[in-house]
Amino acid sequence: MELDDPGFHDSVLSDFRERFAQGDRANRRLDLALARLKDTRLVRERGTQRTDSTHVLAAVRDLTRLQLITEAVPAALEEIAGTAPHLLAGLVGDEWGRRYGRPVRLGKNPTRPKSRINTTGDDALRLLEHLRGHGAGRAFGPRVQALRQIMVQNHYRDAAGRLRWRTDDDGGLPPWSRAIVSPYDTSARYARRGQTTRWKGFVAHLTETCAPDCANVITDVATTPATTYDAQALPGIHTRLGRRGLLPAEHLVDGGYTSLVHLDPPKSNRSRSPVRCRATPPASTAGTKASAGTTSTSTSTADR
Repeated sequence: MELDDPGFHDSVLSDFRERFAQGDRANRRLDLALARLKDTRLVRERGTQRTDSTHVLAAVRDLTRLQLITEAVPAALEEIAGTAPHLLAGLVGDEWGRRYGRPVRLGKNPTRPKSRINTTGDDALRLLEHLRGHGAGRAFGPRVQALRQIMVQNHYRDAAGRLRWRTDDDGGLPPWSRAIVSPYDTSARYARRGQTTRWKGFVAHLTETCAPDCANVITDVATTPATTYDAQALPGIHTRLGRRGLLPAEHLVDGGYTSLVHLDPPKSNRSRSPVRCRATPPASTAGTKASAGTTSTSTSTADR
């Protein structure tokens, strides 16, 4: 295109993003770009690279547990109404229409929370049993399946067969790595770092070259659930860099990416070409992690 070409309108960026998210197209495009940059010596193996992560917010509402179950029921009803509306006959009446026929707008401290919990839980259970009775429980899409998982994670039956709300006291709540936070995106997770950073979504890990004699180029992008530790992402990063022929000689990371299992690699793997990982404190926490800047470990690529 000419330099003054206006290009495409920004309203279609979402279409391009959806296309890249299909079939691992984004990684294949990155592989192609890096291969060409490698041919021109703009990037090369055995240089210096660095990796850091940032949190990514899921495109979902921030819901309390009561809001979550109250939102999951109408989401499942809408899905059923679009695929098999005949199954709702005799189940959904005026009362359900008043409860779920409009967007859920519960405050942080709703009135009569126990009544709402019991009513919504009974409705959700009735809906799932109705679908199972018609042999359609497993045939439905992600929102019905999300409702089933949300019910299991937030309710249980007591010895008398009554539906109960799970609490921290009974130890019945799932860990953050498994707890669903939205019926519309079951892969999003709640996480927190430090005392202030809390979010629902994912973590993006960005790796780039940082040698003083070449341009800074992104060599790897990885997205993991929000509850994944940074150290768990490093093996996959090194595997992809090795496949691209871009393993660094020195890899700069902060303390979150280091682990004791990387300090002493097995003797059988020490003959491999090593990658030197040097922990560097992030700028925002340099005062509290100053000692990490002087720590370095040598590990083999097989341990990554």
